[in-house]
Amino acid sequence: MIIIPARLQSTRFAKKVLHPIDGVPMVIKTAMQAAKVDDVVIATDAREVVEVAKRYGFEAVLTSVEHKSGTDRINEAAAILGLDEDEILLNVQADEPFIEPEVIQSVYTLTQKHIHQADIMMCSAYKSAPLPPKNDPNSVKVVVDGAGHALYFSRSLIPYPRESMDVIKIHLGIYGYSKKMLQRFCSLKTAPLEDIEKLEQLRALYHGYRIAMQEVQSSSVGIDTIEDLHRALGKRG
Repeated sequence: MIIIPARLQSTRFAKKVLHPIDGVPMVIKTAMQAAKVDDVVIATDAREVVEVAKRYGFEAVLTSVEHKSGTDRINEAAAILGLDEDEILLNVQADEPFIEPEVIQSVYTLTQKHIHQADIMMCSAYKSAPLPPKNDPNSVKVVVDGAGHALYFSRSLIPYPRESMDVIKIHLGIYGYSKKMLQRFCSLKTAPLEDIEKLEQLRALYHGYRIAMQEVQSSSVGIDTIEDLHRALGKRG
């Protein structure tokens, strides 16, 4: 199952999950892409989003307004839905309206591979991109080890190109885990690194768990600001 966390209020882009793209609210555009892979449920803190989801034929559940992360919101939604602890859950961010179904499928397959490994808390994906002339803190970077596990995520440029570096690894807004591992993640204390970078995945690494990563080909752009949306629409021509 794919659960899309959709918080209505956003400090950088007001009510962005309902902003129209091709005449369709952003969260619905994302759900339409995800539905090509598996069943979709939208987890939100706003009745307005629930009504929009129903209007477009998607199931939605109303969750607390107190959650600090999308993963915590999905955990509540999974409990409301009464899902089995071994159910594979994919977290696709509501601000990924251009995410390719093939990318979602890749993370699902990776999660299937690692679902019974107790040291791997979640699975995710990244794409390689040319080194930008200026760092964008809204673009999250990741470095991985030789086995394909994440070493660190940051809004800063990592690794630092002291001499030369042609490409960087850009993290995509998608996670996979079993309901059991999701519950374990949400039982952990918020990590100092998570608070500093405002990146929830750092909670898993801080507490000694691993995150399995899959390299994918993607032209998708996560929409954090209105400028991101204009850039993404421009790339489509």
